[in-house]
Amino acid sequence: MQKKTVKRRDAGASAPSLQDERLANDGEGGASDQEIYERIIASIMEHRLPPGTKLGEDKLAKIFGVSRARVRQVLARLALERVVVLHPNRGAFVAEPTIDEAREVFEVRRPLEALVVRRIVAKNDRAIIARLHAHVEAEEAARAARDRRAIIRLSGEYHVLLAELSGSTLAARLMHELASLTCLIIFLYDAPSVPACRDQEHSEITQALADGDEATAIRLMTEHLEHVEACLDLSRGRPEELDLEAALAG
Repeated sequence: MQKKTVKRRDAGASAPSLQDERLANDGEGGASDQEIYERIIASIMEHRLPPGTKLGEDKLAKIFGVSRARVRQVLARLALERVVVLHPNRGAFVAEPTIDEAREVFEVRRPLEALVVRRIVAKNDRAIIARLHAHVEAEEAARAARDRRAIIRLSGEYHVLLAELSGSTLAARLMHELASLTCLIIFLYDAPSVPACRDQEHSEITQALADGDEATAIRLMTEHLEHVEACLDLSRGRPEELDLEAALAG
């Protein structure tokens, strides 16, 4: 493919192909598509990118040192996961889930997470429990340090980790999308200074899984999701615009 590309350039092609542009950009040492994707997702999970934020292609290209074409590819991927909305002639924006969409997210999460719990209990794998305990310890350390960004991100990642450890590729993919949407929902509607996840709930769920107590684990998970949903403040206004570069800096 590279030899053919060189020949087209030597022949005086009027404009570089998308592959040519990607190869040239890679040579400049810009961020990879996956790195751009992960930075944007992390910024959403840590509540540094508010819902409704405009994701300008030019600005993102400058921030990540890549071409607009590559930024466009990442934004299209995020749009498929519903965390970004693409508006014709206006560009890309971080999604702003409506109240109805927020309710739907939790409606879907309850049976999905019950399925995940059942699969993990059925595995009876001590290595899985050790991974979950380690994650809960990281959450506790973040709380002790009063690192709100880490608390929010780790709380969402706990549910993604559960789905991944369940062995279901589809559940993991769905939970990844739903966790990101939940972070946007919490940003819009949750009390501004109170984490949605209560301090001990993940620990209690993990202990029930360690005990192989499926019924208790499902009950605790259901109550946990109900607590998060109950914390939604549907009267809260939209956040103000922010500095996109600062939000993505980490």
